[in-house]
Amino acid sequence: MMMKTESEPRAGHQYHLQSDQAPVGLIVAHHGISVEVLFESGKRRMVRVKRNSEHVVGDNVTVAGEVLKRLPRRTELRRRDARGGIHLVAANLDVLGIVVAPLSPGGFLDRAIVAARVAGLQPFVVVNKCDLDDTSALLGALQVTYGSSLPLFPLSATESIGLDPLRAFLSQGHRGAFVGTTGVGKSSLLNALCPDINLKVGALSEYKSQGRHTTTVSTLHALSGGGELVDTPGFRDFGLVDSTVEDLALYFPGFEEHGDLSCRFRNCRHRTEPGCAILSGVEQGLILSARYELYLQILSEIETDQAEARCRSWRN
Repeated sequence: MMMKTESEPRAGHQYHLQSDQAPVGLIVAHHGISVEVLFESGKRRMVRVKRNSEHVVGDNVTVAGEVLKRLPRRTELRRRDARGGIHLVAANLDVLGIVVAPLSPGGFLDRAIVAARVAGLQPFVVVNKCDLDDTSALLGALQVTYGSSLPLFPLSATESIGLDPLRAFLSQGHRGAFVGTTGVGKSSLLNALCPDINLKVGALSEYKSQGRHTTTVSTLHALSGGGELVDTPGFRDFGLVDSTVEDLALYFPGFEEHGDLSCRFRNCRHRTEPGCAILSGVEQGLILSARYELYLQILSEIETDQAEARCRSWRN
């Protein structure tokens, strides 16, 4: 069961309860076959659920006996794994922190940023392990690519360096989650921000210095200075689920600003269309070719997913 932090998550804070209704609670931990619900009274209760119930940390629910009823979500964040499976990460968030470190796989960050923007969340980037020598090059590259379009927080969770700006950002009443591939130090970061939770930190494996998977349940923690964080299991991929071709063209990081140029067509996919501002930016060196190639790769993935979805709908 999740340990209490210095302050509690806000159970049912989005809804006003009538006296004749079942009590409203907030799911603060998900253990696979059961969830922990925090009620407005401060009481907690474990409730059994089916593995495919789609209840998720951050959900506001009513509880009548052993029956959970989910209240409408403001936002939800989903991802696709390497096998094509779709996973709901968390609900009712307003910010998403993408944690990166040296040797983080390429493409994860961009997919997570697009997914956050499509879901109506504000993405921000946490560059962990900044006490290591090989992090300076990563930080410099990230500042060039992302620094003008979203918040960037360089820090070292284990050395408690650079945490105050992140605390100040989260204390503005945000409910967020950290996502990142295994080994970027998410558990260390949660421990640094919420010392009372004492999450297990995995040792680094010898293969490419990747950390072992340590988080097996999702939990929500309240920060003493304000704000709430959902801790999610680590994963190595962030395939897009709810994103369309138009979403990618609009939200791909680095394409937000390209001088006074604008595409001739509003639905431009930035591939071969005449008068494309992005193609012009690549030709002029304003947009790196590597960034554009990554965009095309993700674009092809989304087009394939949409084509397969149409085929399934025709069969049905």
